[in-house]
Amino acid sequence: MFIEGGVVSNKTLAISEIKDPSLTTLGSQRVQWAEGDMPVLRLIRQRFAKEKPLSGLRVSACAHVTSETANLALTLKAGGADCLIIASNPLSTQDDVAAALVQEHGISVYAIKGEDVATYHRHIEKALDHKPQLIIDDGSDLVATLVQERPAQVKDIIGTTEETTTGLNRLRAMERDGQLKFPSIAVNDAQTKHLFDNRYGTGQSTLDGIIRATNRLVAGRNVVVLGYGWCGKGTAMRARGLGANVIVTEVNPVRAIEAVMDGFRVMPISQAAELGDIFITVTGNRHVIDAAHFEKMKDGAIVCNSGHFDLELNLVALSKLAESRQGVRPYMDEYRLPGGNRIYVLAEGRLVNLSCAEGHPASVMDMSFANQALALEYLVKHGSTLHPGLHLLPGSVDEEIARLKLKSMGISIDELTAEMVEYLGSWKAGT
Repeated sequence: MFIEGGVVSNKTLAISEIKDPSLTTLGSQRVQWAEGDMPVLRLIRQRFAKEKPLSGLRVSACAHVTSETANLALTLKAGGADCLIIASNPLSTQDDVAAALVQEHGISVYAIKGEDVATYHRHIEKALDHKPQLIIDDGSDLVATLVQERPAQVKDIIGTTEETTTGLNRLRAMERDGQLKFPSIAVNDAQTKHLFDNRYGTGQSTLDGIIRATNRLVAGRNVVVLGYGWCGKGTAMRARGLGANVIVTEVNPVRAIEAVMDGFRVMPISQAAELGDIFITVTGNRHVIDAAHFEKMKDGAIVCNSGHFDLELNLVALSKLAESRQGVRPYMDEYRLPGGNRIYVLAEGRLVNLSCAEGHPASVMDMSFANQALALEYLVKHGSTLHPGLHLLPGSVDEEIARLKLKSMGISIDELTAEMVEYLGSWKAGT
């Protein structure tokens, strides 16, 4: 539903496109529930409300529109930002949360769960029509569109942030080609982001999505995890915790040997295709499960993706192989191959953890979005002195987020003594 700007019941409504404004109450409850497990972001919001570090700045965010993202948006608004949000994935939007942001908080949202590709790209244009000075991206679709289609707006960009490994791969390619003409903070590479979000968040939410979609027992099944980066490590860890026999496929020899030493079977996907009951891609690459692999799979194999884009699965090739396709459960399609074998694809190959479940737990996104908020503040303060290209947040920011998280959990840690500090800075002391 398209919503024009205006005032209703003393609340300013932002121009938006969401599914159903009547979902506002449910969305507000969900946002409040998430906020209760996001203490670090809450502290940042309280400071932002006093200091207004983003005052008057236009922010466009391409993100998964979830209750956790809503709390980030409210933090940016508290900091003075004029914020607009679009979905970073057609199936990840929580429509009730989108309604709450628009109706309760006057934040522009262009996101509808299940939106088609044309609508998705139209919403990207809306985000750029906002004339952003700061961009939060999740997959770099917004930045890539800006660079390719709206070069005149590049000069207005103070800086951008990127949430995902896939997005950083694209930004590095832009940087290599001389097309990244503004500073961009690699939020995904902050330790308090990727060590926790990618490992613990993706691990739990991916298995949550598979279980919700299928209602199948994981214990005793062969679960094939394609990719052993931080997301793959977390997914393999959680699958094993549920009793699965986990097989890992990799192209990187260091990660492959790490998976072996972590106790997993490692083999090429060409071999694993015949063994797997459940396949989970987390590579950030293209067609890692291809036609030849689908042909080898056993009857009833379940295939899903927890990497960013759906192209990790070659579903075009699978459609050509299949004699028929039908939906058998919400977000589950059955492809019947010649000979009778059935392959079940979850969430149309899109992010299974956000399409079939609710994404990462709030306590994990607390750290990720603390990084996002502080990254924007950093860009405002230092963007004019940063060279175009990718940058890490200072380690001191990472450590402060970790300290705040530990404090919220009631955990204290040791501090270095003056003697220890002196020793660590010396080269003369030895045995």
